[in-house]
Amino acid sequence: SIASADMDLNQLEAFLTAQTKKQGGITSDQAAVIAKFWKNHRAEIHESLISQSCWDNVLKNMNWRVDLQSQLRHTDQINTPVAIVEMELGKNGQ
Repeated sequence: SIASADMDLNQLEAFLTAQTKKQGGITSDQAAVIAKFWKNHRAEIHESLISQSCWDNVLKNMNWRVDLQSQLRHTDQINTPVAIVEMELGKNGQ
């Protein structure tokens, strides 16, 4: 629950407090160990979850712009917006 919600320190404290008060929950010593572990390894756990959730290609970069047509044979198409999107894909982990 802590990792999937990517809890900040305030959320972590509230969650662990609730777990210690729950019937059959964790002890305050266990909560302290979990909190210390999460504080020290949060970034690595988050990156691991992200890498496990990406199967194939990932978005590396994206550029976009909107062009307006200023000269055409048919005047009814002038000032028609055209969106151009460029997406760079890459393999996960590369």
